[in-house]
This record gives sequence, structure tokens and C-alpha cells, in this order.
Amino acid sequence: MTKTFQFVGHTLDLARSSLRSADREVQLRPKSFEVLVYLVENAERLVPKEELIKAIWPTVVVTDESLTHCVSELRSALGDSQQTIIKTVPRRGYRFAAPISRLAADQAPVPQSVVAAALQSATPLGGKPEPPLPDRPSIAVLPFQNMSGDLEQEYFADGVVEEIITALSRFSSLFVIARNSSFTYKGRAVDVKQVGRELGVRYVLEGSVRKAWDRMRITAQLIDAANGAHLWADRFDGALEDVFDLQDRVTEGVVTAIAPKLEQAEIVRSRRKPTENLDAYDYFLRGTEGLHLNTQESTSEALRLFSRAIELDGNFAAGYGMAAFCYVARRASRWIVDRAQEVACADKLARRAVELGPDDAVALARAGHALAYVVEDFDAGGFFIDRALALNPNLAPAWFASGWLRVWIGEPETAIKHTARLMRMSPLDPLLAWMHSATSFAHVFTGRYDLAVAHAEQALREKPNLHQALRAAAVSNALAGRTEQARKAIARLRQIDPTLRVSNLKDLTPLQRAEDIAKYNEGMRLAGLPE
Repeated sequence: MTKTFQFVGHTLDLARSSLRSADREVQLRPKSFEVLVYLVENAERLVPKEELIKAIWPTVVVTDESLTHCVSELRSALGDSQQTIIKTVPRRGYRFAAPISRLAADQAPVPQSVVAAALQSATPLGGKPEPPLPDRPSIAVLPFQNMSGDLEQEYFADGVVEEIITALSRFSSLFVIARNSSFTYKGRAVDVKQVGRELGVRYVLEGSVRKAWDRMRITAQLIDAANGAHLWADRFDGALEDVFDLQDRVTEGVVTAIAPKLEQAEIVRSRRKPTENLDAYDYFLRGTEGLHLNTQESTSEALRLFSRAIELDGNFAAGYGMAAFCYVARRASRWIVDRAQEVACADKLARRAVELGPDDAVALARAGHALAYVVEDFDAGGFFIDRALALNPNLAPAWFASGWLRVWIGEPETAIKHTARLMRMSPLDPLLAWMHSATSFAHVFTGRYDLAVAHAEQALREKPNLHQALRAAAVSNALAGRTEQARKAIARLRQIDPTLRVSNLKDLTPLQRAEDIAKYNEGMRLAGLPE
């Protein structure tokens, strides 16, 4: 039976459970790999969704979303943004459409891992020229130590690392060392500074796995390879019987914790760079920092910095997306001067972002947010936000955009779920006040006024003068019967924005359901906002 298949520059080796391109091992989650194998083995026909789900998850009940995520990961890994390899047949299933060559066992190419091992034994890494650092955050995830003394747990420790590498690789702004290179350090005592020099990375993630009786503990720590400084550390505990759930929790926890840490570390580094020596990515980082400050001046400066970044690199998709997102911040705080002009600018930047970055989740999420909120093209905005989530389910800005989108289009229960997931993923996120504000509005539109008040108060603790939070506090308190608190929120809001009226609330919150608009206006009138 054929065990090896070749198609569009890739080799699928079933005997070794591997997918390789010409120069690297392609990392896939186990279920995504199984989906690929099933589609390739049935390439001559359309495979219905129901058949695929039954074949890949025979003993587990899952939704279509699980299959969609696997297919999205495969398309991203194969560079199949135009769906010429895996075709979707709407409402029916999928078909593997690329020409396939079947190889006999003796024709199979030598695995890259074998080549890497041979090169490693012939020429030690320390004897090679040190690679230069990439122009973006770079990280190597080293094999986790098995501290339990149980050799059977090696597979679990290795699986955790492979999942983390795959998840990090979805962030287009990160340079992630492939699994084969990282695993050359397995079983070796290492100096992270040396690892950084040998692999050409700025950051190293290392960790350990320990099993005791029916419990398991995993630790992880992020280290700056230049100076050995510890940037982040955490531990994860769980029951041994939940081993795969624990692996998923570790992966999500590590990825959502270290991605912001890497961004913060890079922002600090960019500040130390001479002004005349800035490049596109450093302008991008400084613009991101300005957006987080959320003042009118810092947001205008952020737009200037993002504009400079895309002047230097005309193909910088995320730069275009973040520039478009500046107009989201401007509209949300009523800083827009010429609405027609700014809508046109946001529209142009956002559509350029998705054109340049069809597989760039950051670009898609930020551009989709701008298209929905500023341009009020909710169909296009929702499409690109959902694509960003499919490409990278660990991306906080995509869940942030999705939560607000659901508030506007009248899906408050989904909005609550998406903001809750985001706050669990990123509990120290700079956007936390905005998340609580979105959750507050969603609870208002479901009639849960006490919960709406609680989230509005939490938002104001984070950002006392945030326009959205004050509006959420005013409407939720008014509808909950807390007139005094509602009027205090309105008084503060009108100090910040004296021209705010019930008649121009629609300029800030583009609600689409008539009942939501009516409830919002009623609450703000009760709070004391003039017509």
C-alpha cells in the first residue's frame, strides 16, 4: 500500500506521520494531520463533512467548527489561500483537488529530521556561523524536561512543545524556530544565551513536566536569550486522566501569555533604538504602544507611525490593518473631525490590509474591525474577523473585534461568550476596559442589568475616563434603577464630551436591531442625557 504522497511541493509520509515541504517539516496539530491524510487518500471524490467528522472524531461529539479549524490550519500550512488544493463544496464537504504522485517505499525522500541529525553529528552547531537576528520577535521552544522519571511521559512532554510551536507559528509577527531545530537540544544541558546565538533568536521558552500519582504539573518560562533575564513563568496543574485537556490548556496559556510579553519586550527594545535608525517594524511597535495609551494625541501619533511603517514597507499588511484600526479608536471616543474623509481612509487602509494579508490574522482582525465599526460594512467586517479567528484562535484582537461586532449586529449572547474567552485568555490585556465595556452593553441588551453594571464598574476601574465605559455605566445603572449612579456617569461623560446627545449616540454605537437602539436611547434619557 502506498505510504508516501507528493503534491504541490509537499511530501506526506504516512509511515513517519510527517508532512514536509522542500526545506522544512510542516507542523500540524494531530487532528489536522488526520484530516489531511483522509482527504488525500480519498482525493478522487468529494468527502462529505459528516463522513470526515465521523472518521476523525469517531468517539467524540464535535461541531462543524472543529473541522473548519482543521481545514483552515491545513490551508495555512500548505499556502492554499486560494483554495486550489483543498476545495470547499458549499453545504456538502471538501475535495482534495491538487494532483498527487504516489511513491513506493524505496522512493520516499530522506526525512529532513534525518538530514538535520546527520548535519548535527558532522558539524556541531557551535561550529557554524551564528545566524543574524530576524527583524521581528524570534523565539525557540526547547524540549520540555520530563521530571517524572516515567519514560512513557516523554511523548506528552514532546507533544506539548510541538503544540506550542504550532500555535506560535500562527502569529505572522513572530519568527519561530522549527521543531526539528529545537529538538536537537533534547536531553542536553543548555545555556540559553548560547541557544540564542546558535539559532539566531532573541527569546527562548523552556519548561518541564512532572507526574506524581494521578496528578501532573507543567512549568514554563520565557527567557531573554541576550541577557538571561526571565520575562515570564507559570505552572499548570491537572489530573493525569485529563492529560490531553491539560496539554491544550498549557498550549493556550503559554501562547496567550507570551505573545503579549514578546510585544511588550519588543516595544521596550524599540525605544532604545536611535530615532534615525528605525525600520518599519519598530514604527509599528511604537504605533501599537500609542494606541494602548488611548489619548487623542497618542492615537494621532500612532496613525502617523503606522503610516510611516507602510511607507517603508508597502507590503506590510498588519501595518495597514493597524492604521485602519486607529480610526476605530477615533470614532469610539468622538475624535473624528471629517467623518466622510475618515471613513474613506479607514476603508482604503482596511481593504489594502486584507488584500496584502489574506493569511495574516492580525491584519484581518484589525481591518475587519475597522470595516464593521467605521465603514459599517458588517458583512465584510464579520467575514474577515471570522477568517482571523480560523487562522489563529489564540489571537486576542480577533476575539476583541468579534465581541464588539456581535454587540452591534444584535447577537449579545455570542458577544458575551467571545469577550469572556478573551478575558480568560488575556487577563492582563491593555484592552481589558474595552472588553468589560462590550460585555456590559451585551448584558444590557439581554436584560441582565446587574451584570451589566458590574462589568461597567470594572471597566471604569481600569480606565476611569473611557468613553465606552462611562456610556455603559450610564445606561446599565439607569435601567437597573440606580438613578444617582447613572447621573454621575452622565455628568462625567459630558465633562469629557459636552456635545454628546441622545440624537448622536448612533455616531458612537452602530446598533443594527431596532429594539437595542430603543433600549439604549431610553436608558441614556433616564440617566439624564439631553436629546
